[in-house]
Amino acid sequence: MKDISELRSRINEINEQILDLFLERMGLAEEVAAYKKANNKPILDPAREREILAWAEKHSGELGVYSYSLFATLMELSRARQGELLSGGTAIRERIEKALAAGGEVFPRTGTVACQGVEGANSQAACDKLLPRGEIVYVKTFEAVFDAVESGLCKFGVLPLENSTAGSVRSVYQLLKKKQFSIVRGTQLCIRHELLVKPGIKLSEVKEIYSHEQAIAQCGRFLTSLGNTVKIIPCSNTAAAARMVAESDRRDCAAISSPQCASLYGLEVLGEDIQDNANNYTRFICITKDPVIYEGADHISLMISCDNKPGALYSILSKLSVRGINMSKLESSPVEGRDFLFDFFVDLDASVKEPGVMAMLEDLDRSYEGVHFLGCYSMV
Repeated sequence: MKDISELRSRINEINEQILDLFLERMGLAEEVAAYKKANNKPILDPAREREILAWAEKHSGELGVYSYSLFATLMELSRARQGELLSGGTAIRERIEKALAAGGEVFPRTGTVACQGVEGANSQAACDKLLPRGEIVYVKTFEAVFDAVESGLCKFGVLPLENSTAGSVRSVYQLLKKKQFSIVRGTQLCIRHELLVKPGIKLSEVKEIYSHEQAIAQCGRFLTSLGNTVKIIPCSNTAAAARMVAESDRRDCAAISSPQCASLYGLEVLGEDIQDNANNYTRFICITKDPVIYEGADHISLMISCDNKPGALYSILSKLSVRGINMSKLESSPVEGRDFLFDFFVDLDASVKEPGVMAMLEDLDRSYEGVHFLGCYSMV
């Protein structure tokens, strides 16, 4: 058996050879990029890549899977470099450049803002944090928030995007995609849920509980403990549920709502912190009709539509990995009405101004049926 130092010395020699060949290969890739640009050809050549990958796997014996991965990464790096050289002309670049031009140095602290719910809603608390001197306009649905901004009634809209227990609010993602609105700011709130009733009511008297479906999902264990005698009824908003109980003539109904709604609507707390997870957080976003990127934006949100086929997710991840971009969220959702097509909700810890990020986004835009740039923004 050879000594470890001897083996490592030989590995170092091979590493030098590999590096020289890699640099030579990348130089050739740059020449290929120039040819593609001159002849108006796309960066991706699927047939050529399949041929190389099949060759590498076939001639590697039991190490075929490793050779496949190596050459897949090499070609991803080549495409990334070609993308940097051929950048420009994509819809996503145009949208981002427009957003950068529209942005200011400081995110405003005032303005009219649409908020789903009523006074005391968690969305109202998010509005107060995002726009401390904003004028809140309450509406009934998430779509109405978009409508209020689209019509010009409000400059901003605030919406929940995801919860640490119940996951993403997919209806909001779909509205962002449909309306092509832009996320310009985000914040995270610790959400506490309490069971609220009229003064003097006992738990044994409660027959119906009202709340928003997200809050219901976040309090699953508590609700299960009540058995089958209590009916759980979804409604538009947790604060609206509290107000409905307060205004009702009935004494057998309760609401899952926030602590502040108890004092706001004259209700009594029958159960404190009934959420499943003590670390129950909801991320809220502030949206605008037109794309805007403010100074300090270091968080990117995307939706990527791609076919449900082997390698589809790996291709997305490899484009991030070769550029050293960290992904803080990845969640998939089937596209309604489309068989075998999925939307991926992706969050990146990056700014569009960082080297390589714009080229990566353009690479994604060229590679997939639908890439929706939702915004580059900061969290407060």
